[in-house]
Amino acid sequence: MGVLRDALSMLEQHPLCDHCLGRQFALLGHGVENDERGKAIKLVLTLRGHALNLSKNQEGTRILKILATNGFHVPARKILEGKEENVLLRGRLETCFLCHGTFDILDDVVGKAVKLLADYEYSSFLVGIELPVTVAEREDEFKAEFEVRYGENLRNEFGRAIGKKIAANNGKAVNFKRPEIVVLVNPFSGQIKLQVNPLFIAGRYRKLLRGIPQSKWFCSKCGGKGCKECNYTGKMYPESVQEIIERPFLSETSGAEASFHASGREDIDARMLGNGRPFVIEIIRPKRRFLDLKKIEKAVNVLGRGKVQVSGLEPANRDVVRRLKKGEGTQKEYRVLMEFESAVKPKDLDTLEKSLANTTIKQETPTRVLHRRANMMREKYIYEVNVKKLSPKKAEMKIRCQGGLYVKELVTGDEGRTVPSISGILKNRAKPVKLDVLNVIVEDQGK
Repeated sequence: MGVLRDALSMLEQHPLCDHCLGRQFALLGHGVENDERGKAIKLVLTLRGHALNLSKNQEGTRILKILATNGFHVPARKILEGKEENVLLRGRLETCFLCHGTFDILDDVVGKAVKLLADYEYSSFLVGIELPVTVAEREDEFKAEFEVRYGENLRNEFGRAIGKKIAANNGKAVNFKRPEIVVLVNPFSGQIKLQVNPLFIAGRYRKLLRGIPQSKWFCSKCGGKGCKECNYTGKMYPESVQEIIERPFLSETSGAEASFHASGREDIDARMLGNGRPFVIEIIRPKRRFLDLKKIEKAVNVLGRGKVQVSGLEPANRDVVRRLKKGEGTQKEYRVLMEFESAVKPKDLDTLEKSLANTTIKQETPTRVLHRRANMMREKYIYEVNVKKLSPKKAEMKIRCQGGLYVKELVTGDEGRTVPSISGILKNRAKPVKLDVLNVIVEDQGK
């Protein structure tokens, strides 16, 4: 009886549709929608009022009047028809106090949403509700006035109702954790916006040619706007690994733009060989998601022939990007051709191998990158070193080390900012001539 008493008290003070009355008791009973719950409450109240009315009890007439007006309840109105107490309409505005009748026009809202969604490929979605501040505040005041204990909020019901209608229309699944598209709806204004979540594809790339940067390198003079210095391209270099890889992806997905994430980066004058460097390409606002990755892989490799190759393309997510950026457990293998100021002897190379293998290198941020990196001390471990003499003043070194080691500075010493260094160990100034990355080992991904 407490539910009926509370419901009647609410209706006596405010006009409420079935949805908004039922929502105040949403936690009571499972598998019942709020409008069904509201109809049931009004029907039971009508039966009670009718019984009292037949017994000539004025309380029954009062209940029926409340239901016929503020409850918009047709059965209660019919009972009062032809009687002196007939209150049909009588100038009363039939608008719900809480939703203003918005639940009655949800089909129009859903139709607009489905039309917008038709331009996109997706398998999952979620509905988000934006309510006017006045509506949210009115509902809060209502709950406080009647001490609502078993209700849910208006935003939840709108989201559930609209989500069910969209799913029934397009057969797509609602996903609360990682939806591919979020439909943002303001039911009161009818405004609908789509938040299209990014598409992530992981793979590995090989850079076969020196002189190509990993990502777009904007002109330092104009900042990418285009000037005489950059031949009005806005870029320091005509192409990059990122641009070669992203072009077929953007074409296939009709995406707005792309972001490129990789496990570290090689210098512009270094090649990336072996099985390649792990990367994830993030497509912003893709219209198509159901991709033939083998087809895209072939398109990238044709476009980048002799320069960039990709392999192992597979779906990914933002967690993969985080692991890639974190880079824990990453090892790198390098090959560097070194040239010395003075001739080196075989025993010098033995000394290098013994001095560097299983050693921790301390490196301050290299001078050449201080303009874009914080000045800090890094400690990186070297696991293996193999050095081979090529000529009196040239040698080739292969090294397996912890990711993040600056190999060029390991060779030169960077004026004492890297200790120990090859130049320092041999007391013979050395410089790197050519550098290749042979392998990137990401242990936590098993690749």
